[in-house]
Amino acid sequence: MTLEKYKFNYYFNININKFIIIFLHGFMGNINEFDEAIKFLAEDFSYLILDLPGHGKTEVVEGDEYYGMEPTAKAIINLLDELKIDKCHLMGYSMGGRLGLYLTLNFPERFIKVVLESSSPGLATEAERLERVRRDAQIARKLSRSIIQTDFATFLSNWYNQPIFGSIKNHPEYDRMIESRLQNNPHELDKSLRFMGTGCQPSLWEKLQENKIPLLLLAGEYDQKFISINTEMAEVCECAQLKIISNAGHNIHFENTLAFVENIKCFLYAAS
Repeated sequence: MTLEKYKFNYYFNININKFIIIFLHGFMGNINEFDEAIKFLAEDFSYLILDLPGHGKTEVVEGDEYYGMEPTAKAIINLLDELKIDKCHLMGYSMGGRLGLYLTLNFPERFIKVVLESSSPGLATEAERLERVRRDAQIARKLSRSIIQTDFATFLSNWYNQPIFGSIKNHPEYDRMIESRLQNNPHELDKSLRFMGTGCQPSLWEKLQENKIPLLLLAGEYDQKFISINTEMAEVCECAQLKIISNAGHNIHFENTLAFVENIKCFLYAAS
């Protein structure tokens, strides 16, 4: 679907009289990010999945600024309008979780309950944001130099060596996940990181304190960085609850799919 500055690649599965979940993937993911989890949710929910700008087959048709959080969020609201989705649940992972929180706090009338996996409200201070922009620019330059697929594969291998991912490389489906990541265009990922990276987004910490939408925060037991961030999120937002998922690092829905699905179902089915 073409919406002003974007050509969105999406899939909307309608299950009559069932609540809708919109899924927002993380950096270097795509429309297939949540396939395994959706297998366990598809009978009970309708769902909308899409490629975010810079990922998969979605195209940004004008300036690079449209890879950013604010215009992307507005475009997703426009997509919901076009699909006649007045209200829905939201599930966002990592980058998609940051975007999902921005959507929740700026368009609260559109969302019922929200699940944020390994996500954050951004960085609280200008100094932290400037330092993160500098670091992300270094990473983006490495992506831009990925001329051939072997370069990109090396980048991915180094990316998943980060401590937040725990022992993800030992997962039996790790190679399949890498094959999916390799379907992305590294030059498009470069733009996503430069304009949607944590350093570029506005801090959402203050707005989070005023949030009234029920939030489920998920963090993997091996991801100490995001356990710390999400513990603080739960402390400042009375509508948020934190669940720490065993046998998982940053990518919970991949490493422990059944626990991920169970927590989502319990949260979405529970009375508010």
